[in-house]
Amino acid sequence: MKISYLLNTYPIPSTTFIRGEIEALEELGLKIGRLSVRRFGGTLVDRSDQAEMVSTRYLLTGNAAGLIVAFGREILTNPRGLIHALPVFQQMRRKAYAGLVHHIAYLMQACYLRQEARRQGIAHVHAHFGTNPAAVAMLSKLLGGPSYSFTAHGPDEFTDAAHMSFDLKIKHAAFVVAISDYCSGLLASLANHGDAHKIVISRCGLKIEDFEPTPIPGGSRTLVCIGRLCPQKGQVHIPAAVAALRAEFPDMKVVLVGDGESRAEIEAEIERHDVGAQVILPGWASNDEVRKILKESRAMLLPSYAEGLPVAIMESLALSRPVISTTIAGIPELVDEECGWLVESGNHQQLVDAMRSALAAPADVLARMGKVGRERVERLHDRKRLALELQRLFTEATSTGHNSNSAQSPLQGGANFQPAAE
Repeated sequence: MKISYLLNTYPIPSTTFIRGEIEALEELGLKIGRLSVRRFGGTLVDRSDQAEMVSTRYLLTGNAAGLIVAFGREILTNPRGLIHALPVFQQMRRKAYAGLVHHIAYLMQACYLRQEARRQGIAHVHAHFGTNPAAVAMLSKLLGGPSYSFTAHGPDEFTDAAHMSFDLKIKHAAFVVAISDYCSGLLASLANHGDAHKIVISRCGLKIEDFEPTPIPGGSRTLVCIGRLCPQKGQVHIPAAVAALRAEFPDMKVVLVGDGESRAEIEAEIERHDVGAQVILPGWASNDEVRKILKESRAMLLPSYAEGLPVAIMESLALSRPVISTTIAGIPELVDEECGWLVESGNHQQLVDAMRSALAAPADVLARMGKVGRERVERLHDRKRLALELQRLFTEATSTGHNSNSAQSPLQGGANFQPAAE
């Protein structure tokens, strides 16, 4: 059985957890193909990501001729499939902001995907994120291609959820994975009533053995923020909070690992508050470098406005570092007062107070919080468990011949997964 993963842009620095998921499935003996709509336009600093790019086939990037040929071949050899897919194509187009050109591009990619799946012997396509990869996988299935599933994360997927045809994508999928209870609830609210049973909860996983918990270095006053520099993650508020604490903790530092569209705004805030010696922006780092930076830190800091459930939080807790974050989406499902501090997004005083608590906490308190965090990640976010659950679901989806109109759930008997409430 060959499974192909499909993403919008892959690999990129922020999706190393998906690479880890694929690796865990391959360790179980599954054959996993890599498909992506686009190639990442930035620089990949991690060698494993560089190797993944070589192994990935791209539907859109550098493949205009291939898409045209695939579309023409579909018209000539599979007119019945096109006729079958057309009503759903039209429903999806009417709901969306994007115009006809975008949806024709989705259909052309779906034609290419169906034919590529036949050439490679792909039995099932699993899309990560419920955006255009799920749309392409759905159209490919309606054309007569393999069954599909997708993992939904948030928050970007749900920003314009009413226009994303989640009801159609869930209806025609073999199953849908939500990474948190919060995400599951959103998906269930978007699904047709009879399709909510397809939504299952499985939390993103880590290769736990790569994250050996280590004691916090004595005297460390370093907080680490990991992620794309963007408005959703709220890093722009960090310089002001540092300025409020600098006199109390003159040796404190905050390292912002990552890069993105908010860099210039964050740099302006650093200059405005004169905290250039305290707030460091090293750019993207490899996986090994991120772990090293975390091990040298006291706690992690992520003052986000919008998230799913950040893998960076899991990594920090796995290394026994407490976490300062916000009360949004799936974060409170992992972080509470036993292993960190939660604040309201955009609340300056709460952020300052939480950072002060982390910087002033005695070593034994931090160690106790770190131990709780490590235990939670081991219990909830071990990628071996995730891989076994996905293997079972892939096997069921391909062995039973998924029928989107069937009232029978393809997930019955799946004790390891948590079905979403209807």
